[in-house]
Amino acid sequence: MRKVLIANRGEIAVRIARACRDAGLVSVAVYGELDLDALHVTMADEAYALGGQSAAESYLDIGKILKAAAESKADAVHPGYGFLAENAEFAREVIAAGLTWIGPPPEAIDALGDKVRARHIATAVGAPLAPGTEGPVSGADEVVAFAATYGLPIAIKAAFGGGGRGLKVARTEAEIPEQYESAVREAVAAFGRGECFVERYLDRPRHVETQCLADARGNVVVVSTRDCSLQRRHQKLVEEAPAPFLSEEQERLLRSSSKAILREAGYVGAGTCEFLVGQDGTVSFLEVNTRLQVEHPVTEEVSGIDLVREMFRIADGQELGYDDPPLRGHSIEFRINAEDPGRGFLPTPGTITSWRPPAGPGVRLDAGYAAGMTVPQAFDSLIAKLIVTGANRSGSLERARRALAEFEIGGMPTVLPFHRAVVDDPAFTSDPFTVHTRWIETEFAGNLPPQPAGEAAAAAPERERITVEVGGKRLEVVLPAGLGSVAGAGGPAAGRTPRAGARARRSGGGRQAGPGTQAGDDLVSPMQGTIVKIVAEEGQQVAAGDTIVVLEAMKMEQPLTAHKDGTVTRLAVQVGQTVSAGEIICQLQG
Repeated sequence: MRKVLIANRGEIAVRIARACRDAGLVSVAVYGELDLDALHVTMADEAYALGGQSAAESYLDIGKILKAAAESKADAVHPGYGFLAENAEFAREVIAAGLTWIGPPPEAIDALGDKVRARHIATAVGAPLAPGTEGPVSGADEVVAFAATYGLPIAIKAAFGGGGRGLKVARTEAEIPEQYESAVREAVAAFGRGECFVERYLDRPRHVETQCLADARGNVVVVSTRDCSLQRRHQKLVEEAPAPFLSEEQERLLRSSSKAILREAGYVGAGTCEFLVGQDGTVSFLEVNTRLQVEHPVTEEVSGIDLVREMFRIADGQELGYDDPPLRGHSIEFRINAEDPGRGFLPTPGTITSWRPPAGPGVRLDAGYAAGMTVPQAFDSLIAKLIVTGANRSGSLERARRALAEFEIGGMPTVLPFHRAVVDDPAFTSDPFTVHTRWIETEFAGNLPPQPAGEAAAAAPERERITVEVGGKRLEVVLPAGLGSVAGAGGPAAGRTPRAGARARRSGGGRQAGPGTQAGDDLVSPMQGTIVKIVAEEGQQVAAGDTIVVLEAMKMEQPLTAHKDGTVTRLAVQVGQTVSAGEIICQLQG
């Protein structure tokens, strides 16, 4: 293995590029049109264009990625997380192309990436498990029937994929059809497949997981446990290692079940077994993520093991050579997302105008952006990950307060105010803590005010293609519009290409109001997004709180509800239409 193509973007692509540099491997980035000047592109040794402005047109296009691998003469592919990381067909095509796949065997991805089959494997090895459907359900009626048998609440979950996308919790029978449809839409958008299954949902549980490594010789180790209970919309915000406040028996069960599941599936590589721990201490298997996790750095900090480089070693056929490692200290990761916690964690794509990260002892920052770059609406809201490590949990919290206070990001709302509040909240800092996976939505009383809206995410800077000759070879070069004519006239190239996020003309020509405001009768979009569902009809009478349309932004669905009672008029949007922050959706008369 000499040259690794990184089939991803953002902070994880930067992380893998750095591991390649450490290991003496050449890194190859790929990028869509919105990422032309992104950090992962400039960090890698080489970069190849995929084209396209959406995930489907770029990072989910297997043909384009394999073409880039061939053109770059890469001999290995690392998928990161998300996109195609848990796609068995992609793994097969990588292997069929004669490349090293830095991930688990396709058969293991099939077995464990399919959440239904993973449950069957867990049952076979005696892992603890909550009731669930035998396979994907055929529709909302089957979900209703399951709820009638096992009770509410229930979880409707994408059978393929993870990361909290395509996961909806129904607490009443009436909301099952809508939640089922939403889960299917999110699953299709994120993973390309919409099959969903159902399981009994444990209310107010902790989310605990094991970071595992397995080699081709059958050795499986649990590198560390992690707690990921602080979530919003079933997506993690804060993670820590090792998982605190577990009994010896719970720890033993988590580790033994994880190893048994991975051995049964013939797993090789890095993977994570996820569990829920009920308020009564009951442990229930949730799923296996057949990839590297977003929160892997906290395990690295307490174990001293570089998980990405271990993935390189395992893919190269090497033996692990160790058992469950001893751990030292305690590490907490804070996901820094472009979201406004004062407005229900509303996604807030935009341009970073200032960037002052923290430093000092025990502070690590894995970032995918820098000042001047744009966080686009088309992709995930994750900007960076702040990882703080101390000798113990209380020491980590002390350092976290200092590091979070130092961290400044300008240009858009972020979740930093939430993190600053939670590290002082007794529910999280107490011994033991009382947080759970629904704590943010149901009990967090931080009363965070909405942050000032930043500048909406800019459209991609205008570009032009020019043809040049280098050493007698004809090449096409993409430059900022106008720069080619300056160079062609004999003048110097006026500076380097602006990075992603350079200001450009905004797209869209709809009527505008102030972002995030409801002006009189006008119902306006609080963010840039795509209309995925229209719930209300022209002329329909609605009450305050009723859903009018559903927006998708940064891979998450956001219902847009009526701000007052009234009749829907001037409803001009369509499914598939992109709207900008402040664009008027309809009017509510009366």
